[in-house]
Amino acid sequence: MRFATRAVHAGHEPDALTGAVTPPIYTSSTFAQEEVGKTKGYEYSRSGNPTRDRLERAVAELEGGKFGLAFASGLAAETAVASILKKGDHVIICNDVYGGTYRLFDKVFRNYGIPFERVDATDPANLQESIRPNTRLVWMESPTNPLMLILDIRGIAKVCKKRGVTLAVDNTFATPYLQNPLKMGATVVVHSTTKYIGGHSDLIGGAVVTSSKALYERLKFLQNATGSIPGPFDCYLALRGLRTLHLRMEQHSKNASAVAFLLVRSGKTLSVNYPFLPASPTYKLAKSQMKLGGGMLSFRIRGGYKAASRFLKSLEVFALGESLGGVESLAEHPAKMTHSSLPPKEREKIGITDDLVRLSVGVEDTKDLVEDVTRALRAAS
Repeated sequence: MRFATRAVHAGHEPDALTGAVTPPIYTSSTFAQEEVGKTKGYEYSRSGNPTRDRLERAVAELEGGKFGLAFASGLAAETAVASILKKGDHVIICNDVYGGTYRLFDKVFRNYGIPFERVDATDPANLQESIRPNTRLVWMESPTNPLMLILDIRGIAKVCKKRGVTLAVDNTFATPYLQNPLKMGATVVVHSTTKYIGGHSDLIGGAVVTSSKALYERLKFLQNATGSIPGPFDCYLALRGLRTLHLRMEQHSKNASAVAFLLVRSGKTLSVNYPFLPASPTYKLAKSQMKLGGGMLSFRIRGGYKAASRFLKSLEVFALGESLGGVESLAEHPAKMTHSSLPPKEREKIGITDDLVRLSVGVEDTKDLVEDVTRALRAAS
């Protein structure tokens, strides 16, 4: 079956007891056992819950993986993946990533004797040279956050496989509809289901998908042992969101493309970062990995931070706020908001400047969004 059909039906098999086409939400924390050690498949909701199971199966199916796990947040999912490491293991982070990811490795796992370094992997050969004998994990995003760089997932996966290194890809920006890293050689895929999978800014959640049974069993143990699980209602919301993911991503991509081309033509930007801009040096790579350009973009505005601040203040349809991937459009200032946890020198090093603005383009009317950005650009000049 094709993606749209699978998205509508995955995890939504009719309820066996009643035939309900919308499965019930199992809020129970515990389950009665027929006798000691004999259950009906569930004993305690931290270890397993029917609503969570449906979400985990659905995300795995849409990502093209064998096993899925749901977590309390995207960072909880990242923490589980990082927790497979031990003291002395080395981690490589490719290019720019979500500020919370950097903070997790810098302020948490570094304290446990797990060093990491950032590597420019726009050329996979750079990654090859940076892998050490103790490198165990390579972490990447594509598109990256917030610079929207497109990295060669297949090329990076080949390097990791050759060296026996686990490759984790945060696929939050692209979603399973636009891109499937496991099919390109990644070991594990991570999502913040808070974003496009949920799609309505009304839940916090995360997910991990892999086809490695050994890795799944380790992550399943960590999910249960640390208790970093989502509640059943959040699982229900994420599962419901998956059913319209393909429809929303089509509109997100249409709108973001229109805004990106407007920004390029405006003459009021220094650069525009969007995967499907033909002038982008990674345009062909993006089209080989992604179905559409997605709903995220960033740009450097002429006039520095003052112009960026005026632009953000002048928006009417776009709301000023962190997060992304909801049906509503959001705008933010990475250096002072989502990536403020990065040291200033680190931000400067990777190009997160004070004139950089990030947009999460929603599913509103295309013309309204274009007009809103046009007004804000005029006000910022």
